[in-house]
Amino acid sequence: MIDLGVLLVMSLNSISDWSFTVKKIKNIEERAVSAHALSITKLMERASAAVMTEIEKKFGMPSELTIFCGIGNNAGDGYLVAALAAEKSVRARVIEVGDLRKQNSEVSDARSIAVKAGVEFLSLKTDREITDGIIIDALIGTGLRSQMGSNYIEAIKLINASKVPVVAIDVPSGLNADTGGVSDHAVEADLTVTFVGFKRGMMTGQASSFCGELVLDSLEIPIAAYNIESSDSEILRLGPLLGHLPTRAGFAHKYHFGHAMVVGGELGFGGAAILAAQSCIQTGAGLVSLCTRLEHIGSMLARQPEVMTHAIDSGQELEPWLDAATVLIIGPGLGKSAWSEQLLQKTVKAGHPMVVDADALNLIAEDRLQINFSELSWVITPHSGEAARLLGTSAREVEEDRFSAVRALQNKYSATVILKGPGTLVVGDAVTGPRICPYGSPAMATAGMGDILTGIVGSLIAQGLPLQVAAELGCCIHSKAADLAVHRYGKFGLTATSILSFIKLILNSDPTAVDESIGISRGIRS
Repeated sequence: MIDLGVLLVMSLNSISDWSFTVKKIKNIEERAVSAHALSITKLMERASAAVMTEIEKKFGMPSELTIFCGIGNNAGDGYLVAALAAEKSVRARVIEVGDLRKQNSEVSDARSIAVKAGVEFLSLKTDREITDGIIIDALIGTGLRSQMGSNYIEAIKLINASKVPVVAIDVPSGLNADTGGVSDHAVEADLTVTFVGFKRGMMTGQASSFCGELVLDSLEIPIAAYNIESSDSEILRLGPLLGHLPTRAGFAHKYHFGHAMVVGGELGFGGAAILAAQSCIQTGAGLVSLCTRLEHIGSMLARQPEVMTHAIDSGQELEPWLDAATVLIIGPGLGKSAWSEQLLQKTVKAGHPMVVDADALNLIAEDRLQINFSELSWVITPHSGEAARLLGTSAREVEEDRFSAVRALQNKYSATVILKGPGTLVVGDAVTGPRICPYGSPAMATAGMGDILTGIVGSLIAQGLPLQVAAELGCCIHSKAADLAVHRYGKFGLTATSILSFIKLILNSDPTAVDESIGISRGIRS
């Protein structure tokens, strides 16, 4: 039975605001076929037409196409792309991989159409170097289930060794569309045209390195084919989230917007705590304090004199200051000394909402404090290495399935979790699906970026936003600010401090237009 409320929400937000598991995409397709007078063949025809359209948009009319086809429905799309190209007088060559006897009737029919169109068929076994035209990857699509056969690996190596543009149909072969994990070999596409809905594994982790520009085509599937069972993960949009910022009444004063307190900055690590405090006050918290080593006080005052500073030499010295805070931010530059442990222990016992990052997470992972996590109101912001330590696993395992990792963190620590990295994931409870941040770029892979994020999220909590909303909005502000900085200065040499001014620009933008300013920099469109 169709849930009309969900249909309304999905139609208003558009299908491009959601991502799906492969199983749920198949459910949508099955409903489209059974209830809306569509067929697999018709969907293949629409998919192949969409691919040709996007190729022409991005590259112009190619001189030739080399299409690698497997045996599943993905291959059917590839055969029909070859046929369309041949009809346009474009030389089309198909390299087939796998046992053709295992093709279903729709794929076999698509192959016959390609044969009739005059498409060339070549053997993978023939040694060749592809130097002209465009390569189309129609090997596996969403069908990756286990280790690929040697012939598929050989084909992927040939594709990646070429010097020509590569277009993946639906999903680059070798990329797990559910988890975002990548096998030892995966197609490195310049353009991926995906269908029906974004697959969640394509939106996070390593996927952007393999998908290239990612384009969604719904294949004109009716909205009624999408129901509550289908939606899985929401793709965050900055504009609507900015609507959660508190309004500033004419009589407002600083105490209306909270007091955020940053705790950290062991000797040699003062910069991290200073960055967190700077981003906190520049995101709008009414009051910001920094509790740190005496040696860092002068630097903080020189950088941001609006931040109140307190020299702290022990946990006992910290304790009297904690009651004044609305939210506590701990971890940036904290270190792992006895001083660090004392400060973390006192902070946790204070009972305030917290944002916890960096070495605070590492101390927790080492079980150096007795903490009842279910009693805490907190946001944790690990990258994959910190997440691995918190879960007792490896960073590689975290990256192989970031969705499982972020869920496991939420379950274990009863926290709102921000799993940082490309396509940052946010989970706030045990029920709601992960939220995906679509902004940001590799230019952000520089020291201090995480400290800026921690301060932003803490500032939003201080201003009264619920933890999950603060986490979602904070991630989007942070990554979008970096996008704007890259747009202004270029992708090399981006520093954490260089995005501070863009935070204020975003906060003062029109929420209805902010997503249109430079688009989504990771190259995702529909």
